[in-house]
Amino acid sequence: MDLYEYQGKRYLARFGIPVGRGTIADTVDAAVAASDELGYPVVLKAQVKTGGRGKASGVRVAADPAEAASHAEAILGLVIKGHTVRRLWVETAAEIAHEYYVGFALDRAAKLHLAMVSARGGIDIEDVAEKDPGAIARLEINPLDGLSASDAQTLTSAAGIGAEAREGVTDVISRLYRCYIEGDADLVEINPLIVTTTGEVRALDAKVTLDDEAAFRHPEWSEFAEAEPDDPRELAARAKGLSYVSLDGSVGIIANGAGLAMSTLDVVSQAGGAAANFLDIGGAADAEAMTDALEVVNSDTKVRAILVNVFGGIVRCDDVARGVLDALGRVQLASPIVVRLDGTHAAAAHALLEPHLSDRLVMAPTMLAAAQRAVELAAGAGR
Repeated sequence: MDLYEYQGKRYLARFGIPVGRGTIADTVDAAVAASDELGYPVVLKAQVKTGGRGKASGVRVAADPAEAASHAEAILGLVIKGHTVRRLWVETAAEIAHEYYVGFALDRAAKLHLAMVSARGGIDIEDVAEKDPGAIARLEINPLDGLSASDAQTLTSAAGIGAEAREGVTDVISRLYRCYIEGDADLVEINPLIVTTTGEVRALDAKVTLDDEAAFRHPEWSEFAEAEPDDPRELAARAKGLSYVSLDGSVGIIANGAGLAMSTLDVVSQAGGAAANFLDIGGAADAEAMTDALEVVNSDTKVRAILVNVFGGIVRCDDVARGVLDALGRVQLASPIVVRLDGTHAAAAHALLEPHLSDRLVMAPTMLAAAQRAVELAAGAGR
């Protein structure tokens, strides 16, 4: 479960991490009232579950009520990478002296937790990792050992954090690890973690992804689940019992199983494309599930090609093939579809699909071949 920035900050605050004063607003009038109460200058920030808000003019500073009203009107309804802004976070502005990055995530390959700290905060950390990987201090953490105080100090020093902020940043690193572990998160990031001109260390932004499998331990998470997604497709998918997350690419993904869906996203990236979504239909791949999935993905105007990637273990591939054909009879697709079926009764599935193949329905023998074809079709397709 991805949290909005304002939710993420409230989550961080539970573990003693300093965050700015702020209020959520859904209308222009509410944004102005919040700004007046907080005191100017304030920052109005679009609340969407994607990055690039600043570049898309989704973050603006207001010095008075007139600017607050003007900025709120401009941001509400703004579409950022396919996400429509329906909420604003209005926060007191900060005088920033330095910007840092701190994050924790799971290194699935190493089966360890990964800590990342950088003095190059405030910009896309992916760009920093690609262009200057040495600017990010990393530490793999055995879950049985945890993060010690000396580990946090080592990270701060290795990242090149200035002496004036080292103590405060070290404290935030330790608290953020507690948030990550005790808060049952898959990912926690603060970018930027700022130091103000008065020496205050504060989380200026927050990215938090909670582990859905731990929800039984956290009844308080219901407040997050009840928040309406900014993408109506997420609402539609949830109503159909599908696990769906909107992304920024042009290749729609349908797979059975979260692991396979994640692998499909990676292979699409490897093939030079970008996924438009994560969609896991789970163990069901019958006609109804395929129809529901195709309807959700097809409704995304960013999608230029759809990749169906199913491995039949308990699920039979011939049943999946029948489901795909039945779904195609019900859904008028705006994009070509590439199907890769492997596993139980795969040969029978291929025989079923063969008579129906065309430039709009393509079958591929492997996941990589399917991803490459989907990327090619997405690059050349109109909608």
